[in-house]
Amino acid sequence: MARRVFFSFHFNNDHSRTQLVRNMNSLEGNSPVTPNRWEEIKNTGEAAIKKWISDNMAGKSCVVVLVGSETASRQWVRYEIRKAWEEGKGVLGIHIHGLKDLNGNTSTKGTSPFTDLKVSEDGRLVTLGSAPTLKNPAGSTSKDIYASIQTNIESWIEEAIQNRAKYK
Repeated sequence: MARRVFFSFHFNNDHSRTQLVRNMNSLEGNSPVTPNRWEEIKNTGEAAIKKWISDNMAGKSCVVVLVGSETASRQWVRYEIRKAWEEGKGVLGIHIHGLKDLNGNTSTKGTSPFTDLKVSEDGRLVTLGSAPTLKNPAGSTSKDIYASIQTNIESWIEEAIQNRAKYK
């Protein structure tokens, strides 16, 4: 049975790369949001964005962070990771810089979005550091990297869920 996951990513830079991963048949993720709809949500304010995230993250067992060149610095990605961790969900990062976008371009490898992120645990702030699972897919071409993700994503999600359980 496919796990239900929430995808977190830098919309402007990585939307087309993330669609490749989201369309893999092994996952049930939140419905893709179009660029126009995301702009509408953003324009309604912070409370509306948080509600959209909460509504779409509900019922998911893992948050899959698709890590591009600037993902680690994105406010809402950081919020989604923090929320997922604090709710006890699995958190998985996958580097996607080697996947081609709609224009056929790859990107530079982004830094880990977990390294300096602080979350609340037992009433105190702790740094996630290397606690969440972060994967760098194998391969030297976009096709190879896609195949690596497709082959491994289900086991990576299970590993992330089991890994998160160790910190509860």
